[in-house]
Amino acid sequence: MGVVVRVVAAAVDVTNFVTASESSKEAFKTATLLKTLSINSLITGEKGVGKRNLAKYILPDAPIVDASDFNNLLATLESTREIIITNFEDSPNIKTVVECISVNEVRVIATAKNSFHYEKIDDLFSVKFTIPPLRERLEDVSFLVEMFIKEASLLFASEELYNIRDFKYDLSENANSLRRQVMVQCLLQNIKDVELMGIIENYLLTRLGSNSDYRNLLYLYEVPLIKAGITKYKSQLQLADKLGLNRNTLRKKIFDNKQYLEKGIK
Repeated sequence: MGVVVRVVAAAVDVTNFVTASESSKEAFKTATLLKTLSINSLITGEKGVGKRNLAKYILPDAPIVDASDFNNLLATLESTREIIITNFEDSPNIKTVVECISVNEVRVIATAKNSFHYEKIDDLFSVKFTIPPLRERLEDVSFLVEMFIKEASLLFASEELYNIRDFKYDLSENANSLRRQVMVQCLLQNIKDVELMGIIENYLLTRLGSNSDYRNLLYLYEVPLIKAGITKYKSQLQLADKLGLNRNTLRKKIFDNKQYLEKGIK
């Protein structure tokens, strides 16, 4: 266990930016170099790849302002010597922002999506680099999962070992979606029946109101029961027996809920 801890520690710097993959190491090397230089830089990449973490690593004491908060951004540019501007592409008036940066001689580290384009971007940013998405740096994923599991253990005050053996990673929003997935997974492994009923109760409060609520909402119970049963018992015949149903009744329930059930249930 001590070896694992040391490896994880070596792969995660103080910004929580994971550097297990080669592309992440290169991005971190660039950020480390930028700490020693007084130049503007633009970090691009998809949502959740770590742009903000690296920007904070480069300018740890700088204020962070979203580009969409236009008035606040202009006011901050007039009162600071360095700034981190996130979502640079969302500025309603990039030209004015660029002029304000130049006039006030403010050092800027900005973040933006890959698709961001501005005709004078090269004049403003001396260094531009991109952080690849997690699907292109899979070596980082296991380290992130370890980090998020530790975070979940602290959050839920649990010392349990979470089972992620059959975990299919959600990288749709990179670390953001992966973190949420791990948190939900850990929560579900710890959840008590009373807590689960409370969650369902809160969910139903906003959806009750028609004369067919019982029939329309029964899938919330039946679908997870069928899916869990098929996974555990491997056949409809065994599941029907365990549930005390005849096979035709179970098959009808599967048919009625087919839009929620995975294909291939036989």
